[in-house]
Amino acid sequence: MIEILTRAVFWLFVILTVGSAVVVVFSKRIIYSAFALLFTFFGVAGLYLFLAADFLAASQVLIYVGGILTLIIFGVFLTAKIYQMDIPQQTHQRYLALLPVIGMAAVLIYALYTADWNVAQTDPQPTTKRLGILLLTTYLVPFEVASVLLLAALIGAMRLARPRSKQEEFAEDYDAD
Repeated sequence: MIEILTRAVFWLFVILTVGSAVVVVFSKRIIYSAFALLFTFFGVAGLYLFLAADFLAASQVLIYVGGILTLIIFGVFLTAKIYQMDIPQQTHQRYLALLPVIGMAAVLIYALYTADWNVAQTDPQPTTKRLGILLLTTYLVPFEVASVLLLAALIGAMRLARPRSKQEEFAEDYDAD
């Protein structure tokens, strides 16, 4: 009974991911595409859980759903009138594009049926504990260097994005003379 429920939930995540990805690609309104992308990211996170990649699933939700998708939606809402705009679908070489799609589908189907799918017989262990230990022991210095570089990039982006005051403009004009 548990195996049947597990398969049903797996196929639910597959249908959610593929279905919402199709909506992302073929929707004429950008806001519908953005919200469909939300469900695509959640579906991918669920599939990561089935692969026993709990850290990747949590990262998917935190980074893509919590960060990137939020920025996309805010960008859409803050751009004037774009949420009402229809994006024209101008596909000129649609039939020519089917050739690589059919070729890639054939390669994937061939790989699916000819691959030796070894299944581990042991219960998967959580990966977050091992990753945390590695980040705070072996890879501590690169982890800290990356955090300092990201902080510097954040401060630089804030400096570039902030509006200039009249005093700064005057000082810049005075220095040019």
